[in-house]
Amino acid sequence: MRKFLLFCFIAVICFPVLGAPLKDGVYTADFKTDSSMFHVNDAYGGKGVLTVKGGKMTIHVTMPSKQILSLFCGKADAAKAPGAALIEHTVDSVTHPDGFVEKAHGFDIPVPYLDKDFDCALVGKKGKWYDHKVSVSNPVPTVNDGSYNADVSLKGGTGRTTVISPAELTVENGLIWATIVFSSPNYDYMTIGETRYDRINKDGNSAFRIPVTLDKDIRISALTTAMSNPHLIEYTLYFDGGSLSTR
Repeated sequence: MRKFLLFCFIAVICFPVLGAPLKDGVYTADFKTDSSMFHVNDAYGGKGVLTVKGGKMTIHVTMPSKQILSLFCGKADAAKAPGAALIEHTVDSVTHPDGFVEKAHGFDIPVPYLDKDFDCALVGKKGKWYDHKVSVSNPVPTVNDGSYNADVSLKGGTGRTTVISPAELTVENGLIWATIVFSSPNYDYMTIGETRYDRINKDGNSAFRIPVTLDKDIRISALTTAMSNPHLIEYTLYFDGGSLSTR
């Protein structure tokens, strides 16, 4: 009995419960790393596409460029060993909010668990391997690629500014993009976290194309030129998944 209790104690310490397993399906999820040089392409707002099949999880993430050639789930020393199972890159087509299209390397990374760091080494064009820690969190079920409408609300500021609702949504490779149109022509750019999104039109009320998540508060900052000096105003967007309809 004492041995059994000791085993249970060790199991709790060494193998912590990291949340209920996800059902098979496709999700968007946050992909975070320990380095500003190794991160998701800015066009995707820090998110990748997480696929769960047979209880196994894999996330596809697109890098900012073609500089990273291969990844390895584990330490750099193990990646250099003969026969190591390297994760080779794909070539992804990235469309930025301003319409610019570029090619960048993407990777399908096995995910052992959510909400906790795991080792992921990388090698670039110089042939040197580097150790990194990455994590995957906040999985949200996605919808099929296509064009949709969804009700959107805007809170914050003076309360006088609104956005057109429903908003037009486009789902591309599992990621949801929304076109947001303010009730004012005086917004030059907006930010979500550390990512900046410039307006996509020159005339009329300010419009932006941004990555979004349904049924979740999205905190943004928008720069207005309506005041005597340009000023960033904090807002919260919310897209109602229950209102989603095709167009």
